[in-house]
Amino acid sequence: AAGDELEVLIHPTGVIPVLEFLKGHHAAQFTNIVFICGVDVPTRQNRFEVVYALLSLRFNARIRIRTYTDEIAPLESACKVFKGANWFEREAFDMYGVWFNNHPDLRRILTDYGFEGHPFRKDFPLTGYVEVRYDPELRRVVYEPTELAQEFRKFDLETPWETFPAFRNTSITAGYEQISLDKKTPPQTPPPPPSPPKSS
Repeated sequence: AAGDELEVLIHPTGVIPVLEFLKGHHAAQFTNIVFICGVDVPTRQNRFEVVYALLSLRFNARIRIRTYTDEIAPLESACKVFKGANWFEREAFDMYGVWFNNHPDLRRILTDYGFEGHPFRKDFPLTGYVEVRYDPELRRVVYEPTELAQEFRKFDLETPWETFPAFRNTSITAGYEQISLDKKTPPQTPPPPPSPPKSS
């Protein structure tokens, strides 16, 4: 991995044994969890990759543990090994839909109540499914299906050079001065600057 950091790819069933070993073994002492994040690669059979980043203050070292899963198969929660894994796993569940078994409070953490879908999945639309606005008549926040006005869908496919029609048929080198490389031709000296007008 980059920066000579360790990176280990493991089977999903080995998450807890590997984390416990890396945290508790005297030669490792990776006692700090930095983050847990997800990666979505829809072309793979197990489309989700979950990455655990650990830090050893004792040896000033970092390690990344990578495992894989899909939309159905759950991973074992790392909360019993690292208390700080709680919110990281909730974020992975919220953004990707990765399920963690035996998590103390597995619910959404970034999206709103009743949100449908998982925004970081590659098949999630960029505009989303609903939009939120405040309705002054109802005096509350309302959810409506996403509707983009036509001006947001308009694409200008013309080249920007069409704005300069006078130069459309001009060669790209027309504005450059051609300098001769022949040594016999003396270089052209620029004319002297005009003298300032005399004051009367």
